[in-house]
Amino acid sequence: MIDTTATTEAAPKYERAYRVMLQRLKAGLYPVGGRMPTEGELAEHFEVSRVTIRRALDMLVHDGYIESRQGSGYRVVTLSPASDTCLTSFTDAMLRAGREPTSRFLGMELLQQDDPAAAELPQDLVSRPLMRISRLRLVDAQPRMLVLTYAPYDLMKDATPADFPETGPGQSILRILSGRFNLEWSTACEDISPIAATSDIASSLGVAEGTPLLKQACSAFDDADRTVFHEEVIRNGSVSFNLSSQTRMPRHV
Repeated sequence: MIDTTATTEAAPKYERAYRVMLQRLKAGLYPVGGRMPTEGELAEHFEVSRVTIRRALDMLVHDGYIESRQGSGYRVVTLSPASDTCLTSFTDAMLRAGREPTSRFLGMELLQQDDPAAAELPQDLVSRPLMRISRLRLVDAQPRMLVLTYAPYDLMKDATPADFPETGPGQSILRILSGRFNLEWSTACEDISPIAATSDIASSLGVAEGTPLLKQACSAFDDADRTVFHEEVIRNGSVSFNLSSQTRMPRHV
């Protein structure tokens, strides 16, 4: 059910329409890869002019949720827009490409303060107990990534395997962390380095031990520059990027 209480009568009509459409996007009513209702349909629904609706849609375009295609309207491109590469939803990227992303929950465990297993993580994370969630990401049923996510235990202590869907847009870890556990972040940094597959990694990804792989480490920060969560992604494949003056986005995985 969409909560329309976030829209106030004091806000301009285009902003009220924007907020409701954003709520619907986040609720999954407009799926990734699908088309938004037409300007005419939205204008009729919100009882406003097409100029007003176009302004609301332009806000969603600017925020990165949808894109405008001349002659074909607006298409949903992601439910988790981000200006940082490692915070771009892998799930959404695969859905946009017409692929089928799925997840396999491998487990979660408590890491006590200063646990050696978290020695390479940001210091402000390892100084407190952490939850480590392990998942295998697949594309069209083929293993592509082993993902280890580290977040503060006090925020994740009630987590269960049911919190990590294996299919659909809800499997995105970005939406799980923000929607289920209320983690908020604004920036991130990442590091990509080559590694050789250990026996455990090789078994998970279905490759030979010693196979060259890519390790992508991403730390997300809040407005006070505190680390909100850290993720290590072991990829069986390459990463390409589109570069622009504003952002660096993955072209394919």
